[in-house]
Amino acid sequence: MMRTGFISWPIIHWRRRILQKTTMDNRAMIATGAAVGIAAVITARALTGAGSQFEPPILDKREHQVAFGYVEDENRGENPMNPPVFREDPYFWVRDDARKNKEVIKHLEKENAYTEFKMKPLKKYTDSLYKELLSHVQETDSSVPYKHGPYEYYTKTVEGSSYKIHCRRELGSEKEEIILDENVLAKGKKHCDVGAVEVSPSHQLMAYSVDSTGYETYEVFIVNIGTGKVVDQALSETAGRLTWGRDDKHLYYSTFDQAHRVDKVWRHTQGETKDSDILLFEEDDELFSAGFQKTRSERFLFIGSQSSETSEGYMLDLTKESTEAELIAGREKGVLYDVNEYRGKLYIITNKDDAKNFKLMSTSVDQPGPENWKEVMPYDKDIKLDLLSSFKDFAVLYGRQGGFTQMWIVRGDDDDLTRVEFEEKAYTVAPGVNEEFETTAYRFSYSSLTTPLQTVEMNIESGERKVLKEQPVPNFDRSSYESDRIEVTVEDGTKVPMSLVYKKGLLNGHDPKPCYLYGYGSYEISIDPFFNSKLLPFLDRDVVVAIAHIRGGGEMGRMHYENAKYLKKKNTFTDFIACADELVTKKITSPDRLVIEGRSAGGLLIGAVINMRPDLFHAAHAGVPFVDVMNTMSDATIPLTTGEWEEWGNPNEEKYFDYMLSYSPYDNVKKANYPALLATSGLWDPRVAYWEPTKWLAKLRENNLGEGDMLLKMDLASGHFSASDRYKLYRERAFELTFLLDQLKVLRTD
Repeated sequence: MMRTGFISWPIIHWRRRILQKTTMDNRAMIATGAAVGIAAVITARALTGAGSQFEPPILDKREHQVAFGYVEDENRGENPMNPPVFREDPYFWVRDDARKNKEVIKHLEKENAYTEFKMKPLKKYTDSLYKELLSHVQETDSSVPYKHGPYEYYTKTVEGSSYKIHCRRELGSEKEEIILDENVLAKGKKHCDVGAVEVSPSHQLMAYSVDSTGYETYEVFIVNIGTGKVVDQALSETAGRLTWGRDDKHLYYSTFDQAHRVDKVWRHTQGETKDSDILLFEEDDELFSAGFQKTRSERFLFIGSQSSETSEGYMLDLTKESTEAELIAGREKGVLYDVNEYRGKLYIITNKDDAKNFKLMSTSVDQPGPENWKEVMPYDKDIKLDLLSSFKDFAVLYGRQGGFTQMWIVRGDDDDLTRVEFEEKAYTVAPGVNEEFETTAYRFSYSSLTTPLQTVEMNIESGERKVLKEQPVPNFDRSSYESDRIEVTVEDGTKVPMSLVYKKGLLNGHDPKPCYLYGYGSYEISIDPFFNSKLLPFLDRDVVVAIAHIRGGGEMGRMHYENAKYLKKKNTFTDFIACADELVTKKITSPDRLVIEGRSAGGLLIGAVINMRPDLFHAAHAGVPFVDVMNTMSDATIPLTTGEWEEWGNPNEEKYFDYMLSYSPYDNVKKANYPALLATSGLWDPRVAYWEPTKWLAKLRENNLGEGDMLLKMDLASGHFSASDRYKLYRERAFELTFLLDQLKVLRTD
């Protein structure tokens, strides 16, 4: 779990922790709109300008000293400063962990009212953009059915319905059976996020988890599929992930500690109370979080615990009655490994022996210890290995090479690896849904900046590939767009990639164009070039879209990440600034025509760069922005803090205090002509608390010398991943697009 929008730029969100969310589920297309009269646009902007009687809310200041360093009876890390250092934070009082403080809620409501007032003259554009987003969505649609036992399973959406419907049909039959309708589940709820849907081995039961607040805490229900009746609802306050054992008797799940860290893995016996559940694993070290995964062969349940830099794994043999998991390799500081089972062996992807970009090793199931691990393929520093997906007679290895995702097929013998080649130069591949262990067919997803998401099936024996489905995108002509990849040489000589996509022929001229620049740059998360229909409102208005693949991300391998964490974190921000400068130098754009966006840890990026170079950007959108770095990272009671001491450092320690203070966005607000800013957030966000952007906006308004708006939009019924209702999600994106396109002076309606 981390502060992330993951690779969801710029609006659909995933949780890295719950892997059943696809990494490329981001598909609505937007058509070109006709221009409106320039006078109407000027009038709209004039109405939203400065000098209005509706003034921005003022947040009271109240004295409060925040301690950095040693505090009695608190976890402040290994080497807290003693005596501690104190810093004044006059807005600290806005923090309310329970989200019930009426004074705070009232202030947030005022912020929303002010933002609505400022944006009201542009409402017709927001409405038009919403229709534009939907005009390229096939609202009634279904996923490609996948074989699982005697059934084919799939999901579908229906026009006008906000949520997915989970279905199945017997093999060879066209008779559809609805096993879970999320629309029914969502009735009466402001938020409804289904985390996992797991059918039991007999296919008679289904377990699902649901979060009704946005705080990412899930209730679990077990349903008899035949009758539709709930037969077990003993589990609550879980982390959402679920896995059945080898039969319908046992269900595996995990829970949180008080700081919302996944610390326990449990086995639940179907039909019994939670009190009788067996605790399989407990992680006491607050740097680590626990997880679990069942092998496709159904023989093992792997239970792991991992920090950003160290991992430890166990295996539980599900063919035996014992609940004692066997240690694979004890934790060794700096050593990461991930385990899977293939052809009766354990296959390990690890950075052991200083393999920075990881290597593939194997050992027998009976001798899992690291002293028995042997290399399967020689270590290649230019290939980053990430994941092994295994089947009875083959496995698929995923990683990165040359800045892009790659996949290799492993057939039979250990050394028989074949890389899968693709025609496009820039693309993204990811695992598809593959439930069957004994198969010769493998599914994966494929996309590029101009190719909508494809579900591809490969015959492993022949190598033949077939596109089972390309996501329908009405009124979209891919030949109208082109993409490019350039390298930006930053100050220390590192080459940072940047992807561009734009209307064909747009850059043939020499005049600067309006430009949208997106960045993230944390947790080794890569912003890969995949199709994102929500970019089309930019592209169809002759806006150049740029993605800065800055350090802190994993695009160029592990060192691309490690060279922008701890005391090198500012490389993320200077890389982004260098990319923006390159766009200006090449006359692709100019500062007055450049808008930027980042979400979560990408919001930290936005906050940092507008402090460092407020002159370089015209406007910015910071979604769920992690901007109060010092306060958040000093307090172990805040979700994610302890685990992320291995990302940013711990400001309670002298080693990191000054450096982190030098870039923390909230702490570095100054008197400056800031770009116009929209910050969006969710009251129930456990990853980046609502008080961070609230305090940040108050401080920015106090110091801003510019004339641009400073707006905060707080969703009082959602969390980090925004609305669960797909139509509400499109409306939210239409609102954000209205703000950015207005700043670029390219708003129009059909």
